[in-house]
Amino acid sequence: MNEQAHILTAILTPDGLKPTPYTATSLHDAVRYEPAGVYTVTRTFHRTGALELDAHLARLEESAHMTGIPVHHSRAAIRAALRTLIERAGYPETRFRITIAAATPEQVYFALEPLTPVPESVKCEGVAVQTFAARRANPAAKSTTWMASRAALQAQMRPGMYEGLLTDADGAILEGFSSNFYAILEGRLRTAGAGILNGISRRIVLTVAPEIVPVEERPITLADIPALSEAFLTSSSRGVIPIVAIDDIPVGTGTPGPLTRRISAAYDAWAEEHIEPI
Repeated sequence: MNEQAHILTAILTPDGLKPTPYTATSLHDAVRYEPAGVYTVTRTFHRTGALELDAHLARLEESAHMTGIPVHHSRAAIRAALRTLIERAGYPETRFRITIAAATPEQVYFALEPLTPVPESVKCEGVAVQTFAARRANPAAKSTTWMASRAALQAQMRPGMYEGLLTDADGAILEGFSSNFYAILEGRLRTAGAGILNGISRRIVLTVAPEIVPVEERPITLADIPALSEAFLTSSSRGVIPIVAIDDIPVGTGTPGPLTRRISAAYDAWAEEHIEPI
């Protein structure tokens, strides 16, 4: 697909699936056309399978309730619409966003694009990230208002930075722009337990990691960065991504560490075992 090709977009209405009144070239491009509301983003596996889709839809409903948006469509109806659209798109693998519109909650917006796999070099070599003294207004709700705020912060990222990390007033590192954050400090896996979006991929990490390393749901701080031995981030579309530098400070040896590699392998194995048909 070339850069100008249109991705598949559609609206689930009480009368079934309808085309959107716009076209978009990517999920990122579609944001400017989609209405305000709440959303979830994830990917397919083996073309028509998904990982923890019911958890994604449950969090979508929770986000809607927290922001006062009534939910009109059942999970079964959204799944059926998604299956239809995935078959219609015909992508080898799909990354998709589902949005419930705040003003017209009887309308659920879908945007589907071909999944771009994480480059192997990213998994093998790790990434550099940058911190920002900012946080989401309502971290527990996945709201489209965060997309606009995130875009403003992303415009401030320095070249070569893979992701931004949000910190609170005390310097605690909470989460990424579109990911959850973890670090190994003094032999323990640390990750924020409050003030964050409880990502679906985070739940998987907290399932598999205790077999590998002690886990503590407590954030590290900016002052801890020089003492970190490893760090990584996760998201549903990317899995586990090693972090080798934070604000230009090397993490550990500056290469993906052994515990991160073991957690990544355990995450991938768990995911493969739990893929389900959409």
